[in-house]
Amino acid sequence: MMAAKRQRGFTLIELLVALVILSFIATAGYRGLNSVLQTRERVAAETRKWQHLAFFFSRLELDIAQAVHRPIRDGAGNLLPEWVGNPTVITENEAELIFTRAGITDQGAEMVAPQRIAYRFEHGTIVLLRWPALDQAPQTQPVHYPLLEGVSDFKLRYLDGSQIWQTQWPVAGVPMTQPAAVEVAVTLASGEKIIRDFVLQ
Repeated sequence: MMAAKRQRGFTLIELLVALVILSFIATAGYRGLNSVLQTRERVAAETRKWQHLAFFFSRLELDIAQAVHRPIRDGAGNLLPEWVGNPTVITENEAELIFTRAGITDQGAEMVAPQRIAYRFEHGTIVLLRWPALDQAPQTQPVHYPLLEGVSDFKLRYLDGSQIWQTQWPVAGVPMTQPAAVEVAVTLASGEKIIRDFVLQ
């Protein structure tokens, strides 16, 4: 009688109940882990987005701070202002913002001289354009460097000497010079709009 009691195992119903409970626990654990992983991915994506945005504004601020008074001649020999703001971009080598900046002394010999650069919005990305020389030979093409992706809109305004914001620069009847400040508005594809003002020296 005692031997029979010691050999008694689980019944089929008990095993089924145990399996059902185990499946509930496994399902709950998987859902919890999946939720944690999805949250981590969203946080990582948000972190990358704001890091890229911070890098873009830091780069733009540095370039604007190094802007210099140097008009240039294009490939056709036309004199172009030191600072150009286009509300509408038409040709391939145009951009919303084009200006001349001082060279970068610690980036190699080709970067020491002043540079003609531009910020252009194309296909959801803000791109940096850099020309190989200030006064350009015919057919000179800039090099394109993508800076910020996931952008839905890129707008700029320029503060003139009368403290009036202009959407285009230079303003008709005003000498070819720099604005007093620049307002940069970036709208991300995710809906956020960030506006920064930069004062020129």
